[in-house]
Amino acid sequence: MIDRAKQIKLENFADDIATAVDLTPAIYRAFAVVDRELFVPQGFRHWAYRLDALPIKANQWISSPLTVAKMTVYLEPEGADNVLEVGCGSGYQAAILSKLFRRVFTIERIDALLKEAKERFRKLDIHNIHTRLDDGQRGWRQFAPYDRILFSASTPAVPEALFEQLADGGLLVAPIEKGGEQIITRFRKTGGAISEEALESCLFVPVKDGVE
Repeated sequence: MIDRAKQIKLENFADDIATAVDLTPAIYRAFAVVDRELFVPQGFRHWAYRLDALPIKANQWISSPLTVAKMTVYLEPEGADNVLEVGCGSGYQAAILSKLFRRVFTIERIDALLKEAKERFRKLDIHNIHTRLDDGQRGWRQFAPYDRILFSASTPAVPEALFEQLADGGLLVAPIEKGGEQIITRFRKTGGAISEEALESCLFVPVKDGVE
């Protein structure tokens, strides 16, 4: 249960995000109830409600809240049932998605990060996030197709396996490396064909192969 002082802090945090990103009411509420402080290292807790990316274990980062918000908005979660996230990291993005989708499937390749994320989900009493230790570029065929797929690392190209696991009419959002920069790109699957839309520049850690 979040006390009133913390609730006010989270609502102010959501307000700060909403000044820069056009949030739907449902996405605003997600940021106002998921406590980012629980997802950052102890030494950075005092920076948890700033709009900055922060370092976590294994040379990884918890994305800026603005980036998390943009990726969430671009997913268009309204009306979608399930989502696959490639790159769980701290678990913060998955926790936000858990307030917007009935089922969240998230894959992480670094065991230490996934164990910490699972413990955070347990403490927050979140039960609709399903986790897997694997190379997320392979997806998670067991529960496919997915209405939405979020690729949380930069890549030169989306693996074909993920497009195969995307439902018809579904959306996939990913940071694509093009011409020396990263561009948030939204892909739509219609009748088996894939169309794409470049949205804006971004900065993510690059995707890596295998499991650690």
